[in-house]
Amino acid sequence: MFGLAIHGGAGTLPRAEMSSDREQLYRAGLTAALATGYSVLESGGTSLDAVTRAVAALEDDPLFNAGRGAVFTIDGHNELDASIMDGATLRAGAVSGVMHIKNPIELARTVMEHSDYVLLAGSGAEEFALTRGFQLVPRSYFHTAERWRQLERIRAGDGELSPLTISHLGTVGAVARDAQGRLAAATSTGGMTGKRYGRIGDSPVIGAGTYADDRSCAVSATGHGEIFIRAAVAHDICARMRFGGRSLDQAVREVVLEELPSLGGEGGVVAVDRHGRVAMEFNSEGMFRASRVRGGEAKVAIYRDA
Repeated sequence: MFGLAIHGGAGTLPRAEMSSDREQLYRAGLTAALATGYSVLESGGTSLDAVTRAVAALEDDPLFNAGRGAVFTIDGHNELDASIMDGATLRAGAVSGVMHIKNPIELARTVMEHSDYVLLAGSGAEEFALTRGFQLVPRSYFHTAERWRQLERIRAGDGELSPLTISHLGTVGAVARDAQGRLAAATSTGGMTGKRYGRIGDSPVIGAGTYADDRSCAVSATGHGEIFIRAAVAHDICARMRFGGRSLDQAVREVVLEELPSLGGEGGVVAVDRHGRVAMEFNSEGMFRASRVRGGEAKVAIYRDA
């Protein structure tokens, strides 16, 4: 049984502020990214390739807060984070604070496969990218008018925008099980609108925003990064399955609906277990999400009921 689940961020997504046209754009973006990743699995490809391609597709879509369309720091820059993990070997790679990498998830995978490190940051990550043949892009590549307007609202002290609104979140991620039973997880983000220069959330932190272990499950998270780091969300879900005997649904619900709220954390996860079962859970008003397993149809949803 192979399958893929993706997310495009979780947070406060009021239906009243989501026009039907905009909702269709989000659904189309999720559908396209899901199809990109699922086609890898359907043709016998690896879970690592599937999550890499799905996340890269979301990084290329300016609707989401990763790659092009990432949010701005308080000083007007885009600082991008990403991570990836191979459940078969427990190898992992991550980058943080990069400003000139078109697809940070591809650099995170390169760190995993072509270095002795797990996490590289800032200029050091970009220098490494150049040694591996990456082409740097100008900062203007990531700029979108909507994200700049959100920053201006933050700078003006707009109290309606908080770190848990749709304009701050939009982190993307994917988890997959391939036909050989191998699991993988990947996550990518621009962080929070108006974040302090150099702030790092959970997305590039292995065990917080991303984790994969063939003995249990693969997890990609989205939400209030500081809380997700403190709760080691992705690893906690895997550990509850491996050592606590929980099913995937039980582990996910315990962490997302009990542990996170007790710490004041809002967000969600997508996860897949070693049998190919998928879970997509969140404690916020909505989470952009989609999934497909072998023999089934694609499922795309934003709110609890659809």
